[in-house]
Amino acid sequence: MIVDLSSYIDHTLLKETVKINEVDKICLEASSENFAAVCIRHRYVAAAKSMLSGSGVKVATVVAFPLGDGTIGSKVQAINEALEAGADEVDMVIDICALKRGNWQQLEDEISACLKPVIAADKAIKLIVESGILTDNELIGCCRLYSNFKIDFMKTSTGYAEFGATLHAVKLMKANLHPGIGIKASGGIKTYKFAKELVDAGATRLGCSAGMQIMKEFREQMVGVGVMRQLI
Repeated sequence: MIVDLSSYIDHTLLKETVKINEVDKICLEASSENFAAVCIRHRYVAAAKSMLSGSGVKVATVVAFPLGDGTIGSKVQAINEALEAGADEVDMVIDICALKRGNWQQLEDEISACLKPVIAADKAIKLIVESGILTDNELIGCCRLYSNFKIDFMKTSTGYAEFGATLHAVKLMKANLHPGIGIKASGGIKTYKFAKELVDAGATRLGCSAGMQIMKEFREQMVGVGVMRQLI
């Protein structure tokens, strides 16, 4: 049984049309629920950081989102800008094209460069590998490569591909990642049932735009468990 589901959730708002009042709303929700973080676009990082001051909720933003495009230099620059704006965590899409070409050296060079500013700032990085469009061997290859680096999380999905988080991907990551690296499941997590299954499979963070609904279902489940215990 998950005792504190809220601590797993990155309350996420990444649509292109987002407005500041929507960011204010998810920050208030995240603070009230004590979520792990809000995950928003870069332009709103400073505002979210200010709103969440003293709450304990971290501010995460995305880099090279959602396709993983851009040079290594452009990704490093984007990370630096995010950190300067106040981001606590950076969710970066890896070079998917390099992965699909089998260019593992490019991926190694990319993470080596992108980790430097994150480590220097004592912040966190999550690498988005878009597991829904990878073969098992490609996903295992990512696990083996990134296990050699001090990344904080490997993340399943952007939520923009055809397939998001799956139990199969999370279990495969759990079996092949260094045990010190967290697993963030994201993409299509809309119910408490699925959220719980992902955590049971090994996810240590959940990227959700439906965080409030999931918490509502979680509380209803806890009430049901309490009633059953009273009846026993």
